[in-house]
Amino acid sequence: MQKPHALTMGIDHLGLTVSDLDLTCRFFVDGLGWKVVGERPSYPAVFVSDGHQTLTLWQADKSDGRMPFDRRKNVGLHHVAFKVESLARLESLYARVSAWPGVVVEFAPQLLGAGPSMHCIVHEPGGLRIEFIFTPKARSMP
Repeated sequence: MQKPHALTMGIDHLGLTVSDLDLTCRFFVDGLGWKVVGERPSYPAVFVSDGHQTLTLWQADKSDGRMPFDRRKNVGLHHVAFKVESLARLESLYARVSAWPGVVVEFAPQLLGAGPSMHCIVHEPGGLRIEFIFTPKARSMP
């Protein structure tokens, strides 16, 4: 028996609650070259896009204090991973973001498992855990 086709078509947008909306927005826009494509000041929220996907960045309510996210203990976002087009782009992107004020490097570009994919993970100034990954396309046989 065949499995039915998926009833969805991919992610429309991903909403992320951040500790400092301004810092996180500047990281995506000024650090990664994304564009602000909308805002909702009453929430507050900012919508940013790289032309392929859109993130909704929501300001966390800090009125009652907050606990930092622990990827091993909390249900929810573990990390978000963004594809890059080449190993050279991964390395140059890493050099740029690792020097960004407030960024914490979890690890520099390295093989993902046995490879061939390469990846790195950083925590942007607002606390989101972000992976950048390059996966070479399979070479066709001559």
